[in-house]
Amino acid sequence: MDTKQELKAETDTEAVAEEEAAPKPEPKPKPKARTRDVTKKPSPEPDEESKDTEPEAAPDSEAAESEAESDAEDKEPEAGEPKAGRGWRRDPLILIALTVTVIAGLAAAWFGWSYQQASSDKGISQARTRDDVLRSAEQEIVNLNTLDYTKIDQGLSLWQDSTTADLYNQIVQGRQQLAASVTKAKTVSTAKILESGITELDSDAGKAGVMVAIRVTVTTPDGRSSASIRRLSGQLTRTSDGWRLSALGQAATSSGN
Repeated sequence: MDTKQELKAETDTEAVAEEEAAPKPEPKPKPKARTRDVTKKPSPEPDEESKDTEPEAAPDSEAAESEAESDAEDKEPEAGEPKAGRGWRRDPLILIALTVTVIAGLAAAWFGWSYQQASSDKGISQARTRDDVLRSAEQEIVNLNTLDYTKIDQGLSLWQDSTTADLYNQIVQGRQQLAASVTKAKTVSTAKILESGITELDSDAGKAGVMVAIRVTVTTPDGRSSASIRRLSGQLTRTSDGWRLSALGQAATSSGN
């Protein structure tokens, strides 16, 4: 019994020795959990040697073109060529030319405005003159065709005030004879302008021509009236008192009569 136990003990001892002598397998390392570092670490600066040895990155096409244009602008011009940086602000000849151009433009605009203003003023003045001439002619022709035997002196004085030059002289010379004739006939004549127009106007010379259609009504002592329409042509002259009739007569008809 003791011998079996000894043999078993020896066997166990040998087995333990073999197990200890045999190489044990190394345990596998557990994989570490990966964690994301959100903090941005500054990139290490290259040392001087790496700067000198590392080649520069090739610029892209757009950067190369931009750099080429900058080099062309900064390039000094050759002798005899104008400097690229010489602008109009530094060139007195350009400044003088611009000044002359601006002055010429302003002068042209001013002369154009002055001419237009003068033309407009002249047109307005001419229109006013025509209105003045026509208004004076109508009133004066009515005066020369209006006469009341009861107011003969007053009527003939109005005739004289409405005329000038030769027509005025004719009225003065025939005044007494006309007054006697109207007083004897005891007639009253009135007139009304039907149509009127200016045939000529020279405001610088102070001459104008008019033509009117006038209806003259003559009333006799017995109360009978007769009306007639006349077409008269007159000439006006500008005087210190305004436009006055210098001639008045029957207008020529289309047949020449």
